[in-house]
Amino acid sequence: MPVPPIDLSGQVAVVTGSTSGIGRALAEALAGAGASVVLNGLGDPAQIEQARAEIEQSSGRPVRYHGADMTKPAEIGEMITSTHREFGRLDMLVNNAGVQHVSPVEDFPPERWDLIIAINLSAVFHATHAAVPLMKAQGRGRIVNIASAHSLVASPFKSAYVAAKHGVAGFTKSVALELAQTGVTCNAISPGYVRTPLVDGQIADQAKARGISEEAVMRDVILAAQPNKRFVEYDHLSGMLLYLVSDLGASANGANFSVDGGWTAQ
Repeated sequence: MPVPPIDLSGQVAVVTGSTSGIGRALAEALAGAGASVVLNGLGDPAQIEQARAEIEQSSGRPVRYHGADMTKPAEIGEMITSTHREFGRLDMLVNNAGVQHVSPVEDFPPERWDLIIAINLSAVFHATHAAVPLMKAQGRGRIVNIASAHSLVASPFKSAYVAAKHGVAGFTKSVALELAQTGVTCNAISPGYVRTPLVDGQIADQAKARGISEEAVMRDVILAAQPNKRFVEYDHLSGMLLYLVSDLGASANGANFSVDGGWTAQ
């Protein structure tokens, strides 16, 4: 039986942290498959508007932007409810927003720990908390949490990030079990290293923390973890997302899909 093309026409998605990098690529994929998309994230307002307009123009679908601060639960909830209010439904929630800080644990600034936990973990709860009743009422929904290879394994100097991403993996499983008979699924995608602005920042931070060059960080630290020695491409993540949010992925629930070039197989 041939696999039908993925058609998300009439569906609505919220993608957090989607003004650049992985989130933007995922939003572009959803819009390209026919979904209306609400972007969210930080950045220069003019650049955000440019990104929004480009995705809307290329996809022909409505694309909105909501500036909810991922450290503020009330704003996260309002983003979800305002999306539902405008479009009359919410079919997909992609929890992608994330921040990073690299430091030895004894030097790790407590305020950076709190920020990373708030954005990378607690925001996933707050968005899901607001979205689930809407999806349950529809009898169908897809929640996809963008975790990380660090949801399964650890690296030094990333204590907050690793803790948060392990939390996302566990949260995904728990929510999936709660919703197993509702038509709403919850899964995670765990990328290896993708060449994003966030990773570029990590390269510089790791070089400082380890006292080595940025070239050595890329060769001996970052891509050393990935057996295929290549960065994960945006399209590889978009393909996994489209599978999970489509009817093809209906039986995937509570899973954590590694897209990491074999990193966590070691």
